[in-house]
Amino acid sequence: MATEQDVKKFLAYWFQLGRQVIVGNGRAYLLPQQVLQGDRYSEEFEECWQEIRSQADECNLEGTDETIAELLTPAWELLPCSRCDMPVAMRNIGMPALFCPCSTLPNWPNTELPSPRSPISTPAQLQLIRDRLWQKSPSTNH
Repeated sequence: MATEQDVKKFLAYWFQLGRQVIVGNGRAYLLPQQVLQGDRYSEEFEECWQEIRSQADECNLEGTDETIAELLTPAWELLPCSRCDMPVAMRNIGMPALFCPCSTLPNWPNTELPSPRSPISTPAQLQLIRDRLWQKSPSTNH
């Protein structure tokens, strides 16, 4: 089952590749310009997410048929695409979704560009790197 955080992350990843959320069969299109801001999602993305949540039964990611409301039910989970590793909706029971949103993205996957990501805490990441390096260094007397 996809949690609300999983669906939010799913949308954040696809927004970073320029995919929009379609509201009401084309009545509106949502695509925040800035998704990440340092170690958190941007205010623009958070506002967009709130708008999507308030109309979840009328919203779907461009290139998919499932509504955001459907993705928030136990019938769906978000797993890596076998082609590009981006999150894609998969039905727990029954037939899977027909397409990954990557199927119509030109030049994707592109391993020469940074992959979309979640917000990260720079100090925490640096601490992890320091710890890994510390573990790999030969034992020395200090």
